[in-house]
Amino acid sequence: MNDERPDPDELLARVERDQARACRGRLKVFFGAAAGVGKTYAMLLAAKEKRTEHIDIVVGLVETHGRKDTASLLEGLEVLPPKIIDYRGTALHEFDLDAALKRKPSIIVVDELAHTNAHGCRHPKRWQDIEELLEAGIDVYTALNVQHLESLNDDIGQISGIRVWETVPDTVFEEADEVELVDLPPDELLSRLKDGKVYLPQQAQEAAKHFFRKGNLIALRELALRQTASRVDAQMLDYREDHRIREVWQVSERILVCIGPNALAERLVRAGKRFATSLRAEWIVVYVETPELQRLAAEQRDGVLRILRLAEQLGAETVTLSAPEMSSAIIKFSNERNVTKIVMGKPTRRGLRRVLLGSVVDVLISDAHNINLYLLGSPRPGQGDNGNKPEHSLYRKSPLPGLGKRPAQTKGTKGYIWAVVVTVASTALAYMMFGRFELANLVMVFLLGVVYIATRFGRGPSIFASFLGVAIFDLLFVPPYFSFTVGDSQYLVTLLAMLTVAMLISSLMANVRSQAKVAGHRERRATVLYAMSKDLTASQSEDEIVRTAVHHLYAEFGSRNVILFPDGNGRVVYPTGHAIPESLHAADLSVAQWVMDHNEIAGQGTHTLPGAEAIYFPLSNKETMLGVLVLLPVNLRRVFLPEQQKLLETFLGQIAQAIIRVRLTEQARKTQVEMEAERLRNSLLSSISHDLRTPLATIVGSASTLVEDDNALKAEDKLELNRAIYDEAQRMSSLVNNILDMARLDAGAVEPNKQWYPLDEIIGVVLTRLQKRLMGRQVSVTLPPGIPMVFVDAVMIEQVLVNLLENALRYTPEGSPLEIMAVASDGAVAISVADQGHGLPPGYENKVFEKFYRVRNEAAQSGVGLGLAICKAIVEVHGGSIQAQNRPTGGAVFSFSLPQDYSPPVMGREEPGYLVE
Repeated sequence: MNDERPDPDELLARVERDQARACRGRLKVFFGAAAGVGKTYAMLLAAKEKRTEHIDIVVGLVETHGRKDTASLLEGLEVLPPKIIDYRGTALHEFDLDAALKRKPSIIVVDELAHTNAHGCRHPKRWQDIEELLEAGIDVYTALNVQHLESLNDDIGQISGIRVWETVPDTVFEEADEVELVDLPPDELLSRLKDGKVYLPQQAQEAAKHFFRKGNLIALRELALRQTASRVDAQMLDYREDHRIREVWQVSERILVCIGPNALAERLVRAGKRFATSLRAEWIVVYVETPELQRLAAEQRDGVLRILRLAEQLGAETVTLSAPEMSSAIIKFSNERNVTKIVMGKPTRRGLRRVLLGSVVDVLISDAHNINLYLLGSPRPGQGDNGNKPEHSLYRKSPLPGLGKRPAQTKGTKGYIWAVVVTVASTALAYMMFGRFELANLVMVFLLGVVYIATRFGRGPSIFASFLGVAIFDLLFVPPYFSFTVGDSQYLVTLLAMLTVAMLISSLMANVRSQAKVAGHRERRATVLYAMSKDLTASQSEDEIVRTAVHHLYAEFGSRNVILFPDGNGRVVYPTGHAIPESLHAADLSVAQWVMDHNEIAGQGTHTLPGAEAIYFPLSNKETMLGVLVLLPVNLRRVFLPEQQKLLETFLGQIAQAIIRVRLTEQARKTQVEMEAERLRNSLLSSISHDLRTPLATIVGSASTLVEDDNALKAEDKLELNRAIYDEAQRMSSLVNNILDMARLDAGAVEPNKQWYPLDEIIGVVLTRLQKRLMGRQVSVTLPPGIPMVFVDAVMIEQVLVNLLENALRYTPEGSPLEIMAVASDGAVAISVADQGHGLPPGYENKVFEKFYRVRNEAAQSGVGLGLAICKAIVEVHGGSIQAQNRPTGGAVFSFSLPQDYSPPVMGREEPGYLVE
């Protein structure tokens, strides 16, 4: 297989990225260290050049700040009129985004990327305007100072003592298609400032005293240069990746330090640190774990772990690679990261052993093109760095309690015993075949035994079985028999081929066995991650997430653990609401608070507060510290081995994402509730404002007439005014009662007082209450004979009927008849109120029961839309349901059913059937 074959996923991602870029405009940023370096001037010069090339370019907005040289460059360029916004009596000139989109030139110049737009613009920030232009396929020229980058805001504030409030997300700068650095030495910039070429004289004096100090300008210039260099480096890596360039380009120093499980590892790390410091270069420490190294003793693997952690403390990036060959893994990684220098130890193999088995150094010298190789020599045998007896630093006492203390395990003899047994069995089988089959078939029998030993017991026993099998084959099956002497020279070739094939098979099978073991470990870790991710996804609250996390952490690392969260004051506290493992009651909250404040690991096995009993891990996402994981390890190796440490970091990342998801969901729910409450409040205010204002106006007007003209009014006029005051007060009382009843029902504060009542008695009370309002209306009541009593709260059901009748009176023509009907069925009684009005608009049968909803009708002069909502709430409190529908003969019918879970008491009743006019 060709290793240079491109990854299909990478090709697909590249094609999708290229397609997205093709539809999007290109962004060019003129980047500088401070105002006055000439960004706008350079941008307008570039615009003039494009104009001479007959490219459609316009100026959307440019801030000249009174600089005549800059303003003169606008001559000959099309300039869009600014958008005038009145802000507190001041006319502000802003970029007119809509005009630019309508004009849609090929290129548009929009100055000051970090500008904050005035209130009334579509976007709060100008960079958002530019994003919309780019999405429309328009190329944009813009300008930006380094102090406006969001990630540098705090650092620049500390350097200059001035906080810059207008910032741009780093992603906008990073995704720019082109960045042109406009640079000017600090002395020259200060000279321009003094000559009034940057600000007006008064402003220039203030700027020179504060922001435009020479030290500030030097620091800003270095930051701008570094940002540009980092961007160019990233572009170079992208270019090499897009064009499948594998050779290293010597453009910036990047050092790779290769370590192994030997005493030279610590010296390599320290030498790499000195080398990187002298070159001011990025450096990486890599450890390649081959199948052979995976069989190292626990003490040696712990030593490698200690060296990797030392490298991290010295500022290196550490990487652990798994590969069958160390040299190919190093070359591939170096090409991917554009490494220019490799630091490693001198080869330890000498002479014929080096020729036969090879050396990683020799392979790198041969195949690592354009990479400089630096070899670090080891001290003389018996001599350390200071001429004393060397100390094997890799195996010093580890700072991790429990690491580096395990004695090296002696290899068991079980595999070699089985090698003897299997070889003897192969000999017996070959002896039975001897004389009947060719010797080549007998060789296959011995090779089969070697394969079995290699599969079960690894390299050493299989090699032993290979030599033993060849010796026995020579002794018993090659003439002269029972002698190691070979009579025919052709058998020497047979024996040599047999030994070679056996050795190759044993080596290959041992590698396959080792790789299968590694694949099994990786598959298990993937299964563990999948299970935890699945359970965290199903968790709907922080408590569920914590319980899931604690369970999976204990299952994987065998360590009791707890997750601590800060309180409202940012202080870490013990969790409440669920039990804490007994061993973690002594968790040191001061250590947890330190971890929370510094976002760094601490506790046992670390270099920060190593005397603590537990290990404290920060639980955070990229922006926010969420809490602290306290883990009491049973075995530190299960936590700090590189693969386990990566697994734990992944666990912590998944837990943090799950917590963020739940918190955002809860925040969204609260926001939705607040929005709904605001909507209801606005609906209530808009609904009751007219209905309160109308009766209040009548009451105030009538009362003022009585007060001011009491002597001039006749008795009948006074009575009429008093009656108007009384009627309107009743309307207001009914309105307020409806609002209060709805609030009580929504709050669940109403508990129905159910008793057995005759239904005709409830209807009679309702008709009596509404007798005055029903004048001129014919109301027919139809109850079937023998209808049972109902088990209800009579007052509440009366209110339902009153609201339904008032709703019918409000929305039907004067004098039209009304009907009240009841039907008894198994376990329920259905009651209906029907009218012969205009009916309900199609599709509004359910909406009429919503709070504050009213059907538009000229006949309806009052009401806030709560009557039917109260009916629905009361019926549902009784366990029933209510619905509305149009009648085939015209009009609407509102029906509600009341469940009857108990048998009513038996009693006599009169036959109903009366009319009220």
